[in-house]
Amino acid sequence: MQASTPFYNVHIEGRIGLWWAFLTVLYLLYRYWGKRDATLNLPTNSSLSVTLSQSSLRAYTTASCSAKYPSADGDSLTLNNKPHSIQGSPRTLACLADLRSLRQQLESSNQSLPKLSAYPLRIVSENNFPTAAGLASSAAGFAAFVRAVADLYELPQSASELSKIARKGSGSACRSLMGGYVAWRAGEKEDGSDSMAEQVAPESHWPEMRALILVVSGAQKEVPSTEGMQLTVATSTLFPSRAQSIVPERMVAIEKSIQERNFDTFAEITMRDSNGFHATNLDTWPPTFYLNDTSRAAIRAVHDINRAAGRTVCAYTFDAGPNAVIYYLEKDTECVLGTFKSILTSATEGWESSNIKPTASLQQSVDSRAAELLSKGVGRVFLTGVGNGPISKKEHLVSESGEILTTAV
Repeated sequence: MQASTPFYNVHIEGRIGLWWAFLTVLYLLYRYWGKRDATLNLPTNSSLSVTLSQSSLRAYTTASCSAKYPSADGDSLTLNNKPHSIQGSPRTLACLADLRSLRQQLESSNQSLPKLSAYPLRIVSENNFPTAAGLASSAAGFAAFVRAVADLYELPQSASELSKIARKGSGSACRSLMGGYVAWRAGEKEDGSDSMAEQVAPESHWPEMRALILVVSGAQKEVPSTEGMQLTVATSTLFPSRAQSIVPERMVAIEKSIQERNFDTFAEITMRDSNGFHATNLDTWPPTFYLNDTSRAAIRAVHDINRAAGRTVCAYTFDAGPNAVIYYLEKDTECVLGTFKSILTSATEGWESSNIKPTASLQQSVDSRAAELLSKGVGRVFLTGVGNGPISKKEHLVSESGEILTTAV
């Protein structure tokens, strides 16, 4: 490799952040469903999320730059083998501007550093889950994007500092830069300098947390999150009380449940707030619908399973989409997964990652109509749990010549 045409490459595997109800609602209401500053992407209230393991859900992102890349082409972004316009994405441009500025500061203070900030970037990303379908693809995508470029530029900023940059791309992404249980502190300053992510507890604090994701639909949402948020803020009569009192109180309660590893409280807040969030969408005028019949069948099944078990063994949450995320503890794996596996058809993909056998012990307790809807409506499952944040990988998606490569994510 000649010194006149250097090539720099870094690969990051970003863990997707999917939220249980309270987290999802906070993410939706106070990022997409309510902002005090749209340009800086500042939320009205703080929020909290669980970072899930990338063993099942992940976004691979490679950031590269080289003097060999034609400067006239500018920065480029390829997502799932399709080109995406960076110039047409103000959120992406905002993140890149901040990252380049930090690199330029390093280069100014140390003249021996290569001028990476002057090279065009070639960024390639692949997801193994549906995009824009209510599965937090923007969280994983922007978190991996910011982490990859920051590592390429060898920036010394902490994950919390970088979260302020990721926030400008996607509010939820700021939380996905860390593992475990992560809060997004809303902050009070007008410039957003105190609006950043903070780890509430590491993965090791409550590693028994598991998640079953029922993919009801991989299609893009009929009503995009931004449009739905604007309608809700403008027309929902339920929104003000949630923003001013309900969610802030639940924020305190959910953090306490995590610190105490209290699944009963965690589960109840999760489900109640998921219901509350979708109630505000129903209260929007005209109403917006993100759940479908299969989603509601999943809700019924969870309550039926808990009732039959005589205790709370699982909890559901829904983002702005129909796909269900069902939380449970490792000790209840057979009870929860076994019941859902007995309900779903043998054609449902995703079970191969688990040795769990179908069990009929609680199957009969699930409403027959709900069971039928689930068997017909769920095409894939993901089995995962709480995990770490983005990690560096050896495999790359861009060659030294700039050729875009592919890999099985």
